[in-house]
Amino acid sequence: MRFDKIDLSILRELQQDSSLTNQELADRVGLSASPCLRRVKALEESGVIDRKVTLLKRSSLGLKLTAFLQISMDRHTPDRFSVFEEQVDLFSEVKNCNLVTGQNCDYLLEVVVEDMEKYHDFLLGKLTRIPGVTGVQSSFLLRSVKESTALPLNHII
Repeated sequence: MRFDKIDLSILRELQQDSSLTNQELADRVGLSASPCLRRVKALEESGVIDRKVTLLKRSSLGLKLTAFLQISMDRHTPDRFSVFEEQVDLFSEVKNCNLVTGQNCDYLLEVVVEDMEKYHDFLLGKLTRIPGVTGVQSSFLLRSVKESTALPLNHII
C-alpha cells in the first residue's frame, strides 16, 4: 500500500488516541469527515490498522510486578515450539511472547502480576510445567523509562 502525508497523519493520530471520533480525526488531519472515514476504512481493510484497543494502567489494577523472562527449550522442533506457544497463549499473565535468536534463550516473555508471590505461583504452577522448558531467567522491571505502543512512521515517504 502506498501512503501519502494525510494517511501518515491519520496513523499517527490514531496511534496516540484511537478513541477519536471521525470528526475529531478529520479536523486534526485537515480533511472533511467523509474522506477521512474512507481513508480509515481503507487502512483497516488493507490490514495496516490491525485493531483498536484500550490501554489499561497496570498500577491502577494492582499489577505491580513486571518480569522479563528468558526461556530455554530442550529441543528446537516445530512440535515443541507449537506446544509451548499454545500454552503460553492461555496465560493472561503473559503480555508478550517472542521467539528470538541471538540470545542464550529461545523465547522472551513479558509477564505482569500483582506481586512476587503471584509471580512464584505463575512460574512454578504454570510456566515450568510446559513440556520442554529447561531454563528460565528472570529480570524484574524497576522503572519504565519509555513506554509506547506507537510504531515509527518516519521511514515512509
